[in-house]
Amino acid sequence: MAECVDHFFNAQDEPYRSCLLFLRSFILDFSERVEEQRKNNTPFYYYQKKWFCFISYDPKGKEIYISFVHGNKISHPTLLSEGRKKMKIFRIDAHEDIDIKSLEEILTMAIKIHASS
Repeated sequence: MAECVDHFFNAQDEPYRSCLLFLRSFILDFSERVEEQRKNNTPFYYYQKKWFCFISYDPKGKEIYISFVHGNKISHPTLLSEGRKKMKIFRIDAHEDIDIKSLEEILTMAIKIHASS
């Protein structure tokens, strides 16, 4: 299974590959209870066997974002709903430094929501 997920990341051009690999490591290292699976050519992340986020990359639009399953329950200025009812996204520009502080805050809130449900 890891090879399939690895292929998603390794198939991307730079600087997107490095950015995506960093996000992958950051999410997986955030908690020992986070697991990764690949579905529909997308890396999905589970906390205690419950799906809580996924990384998305649109090679045509060169857009990277992390989508949070219960984002509607998370209040953070960097999360965007963009018309979605439940999910909110955290956009990342591969050419800029990632806002690690915001990402940590959002991941902490997302995990709390999933741990209590």
